[in-house]
Amino acid sequence: MTHVVPADPQVLVTVKKKAQPSRSWAVLDSNGETTLLDVDKYAIMHRVNIHARDLRILDPLLSYPSTILGRDGAIVLNLEQHIKAIITAEEVLLRDPSGEYVVPVVQELQRHLPVVNAINQGPEAIGQIDVEAADECVSPFEFRALEVALESICSFLAARTLELETAAYPALDELTSLISSRNLDRVRKLKSAMTRLTARVQKVRDALEQLLDDDDDMADLYLSRKLAASSPVSGSGAANWYAVSPTIGSKISKASRGSIATIHGDENDVEELEMLLEAYFMQIDGTLNKLTTLREYIDDTEDYINIQLDNHRNQLIQLELFLSSGSVCLSVYALVAAIFGMNIPFTWNDNHGYVFKWVVIISGLLSALLFILIMSYARLKGLVGS
Repeated sequence: MTHVVPADPQVLVTVKKKAQPSRSWAVLDSNGETTLLDVDKYAIMHRVNIHARDLRILDPLLSYPSTILGRDGAIVLNLEQHIKAIITAEEVLLRDPSGEYVVPVVQELQRHLPVVNAINQGPEAIGQIDVEAADECVSPFEFRALEVALESICSFLAARTLELETAAYPALDELTSLISSRNLDRVRKLKSAMTRLTARVQKVRDALEQLLDDDDDMADLYLSRKLAASSPVSGSGAANWYAVSPTIGSKISKASRGSIATIHGDENDVEELEMLLEAYFMQIDGTLNKLTTLREYIDDTEDYINIQLDNHRNQLIQLELFLSSGSVCLSVYALVAAIFGMNIPFTWNDNHGYVFKWVVIISGLLSALLFILIMSYARLKGLVGS
């Protein structure tokens, strides 16, 4: 069920005075109900109690790398350009809920967030959830929301990688068989797309790796634990579960133990969140490995093409050397013609017509010998193939 909450008139006046455009937010509570807000950043800062510098990370007009920040009462989540969210212990705020890539995330949150509430709805709600859904009760609200966001971004990047692989490998194979301007331009565009996608995947991977390397940062994401420290919760709700179904009861027993351990356990115990982050870290790392493999394939194709181009270049050099050698040899005839063509009287020019025949024969032999010597020297130096 979706409610539209109009913005406060005082807020609108303030926004108009400061010439700051309103921002659209979707707020999802633990029941999966969505409320649309049209408020400025100051209302959001007051609602979730975060600083302006943290909210600035979610500004779509600014370019910030993928970030997962834990604050006193909220998790600031910036994953690419389409998942910009603030997660608290009780609700999730998503920026620009009408965006093309945000709508599926909202739908997933509506489907996953209310699962835990079936515990308190009696036997009628038990038939509506399966055993696997009961396992999700182990995780606090903020972890379920975080998991949906991570699943969405990992699936999105994996899908983009698959599309790129589907287009790149045939294009590279076609380029190796036929080097043309069209194929080269096609591969150039694919390589540019791969570089941009690799940078996006690398940023998400770095954000997860940085979070996994610091237990204190992971402990800051346990919002339910912080909330329980100030207002302890009762475990009677879960106790009503156990006698309903043996199968579900065992699952909920496990869920109850996990929830109690999460709330009342050691503040430095981050095993649950670490396992969650490691799963998606491995998934995003696998996507990055696919892109790395694709880059290596592109590099190998470039090396193969360069070898082919070098081979063609060497063939042109050989042809040029062959023609140059022929020109040098033919210049011998030009020299003989120039000598005999001079207008200088010689006594041996008279009554010696047979000399022309011998001059032509001797000049031809000398030209052929000179050509053979030039080509032999070129083969000796490795300038032409044998």
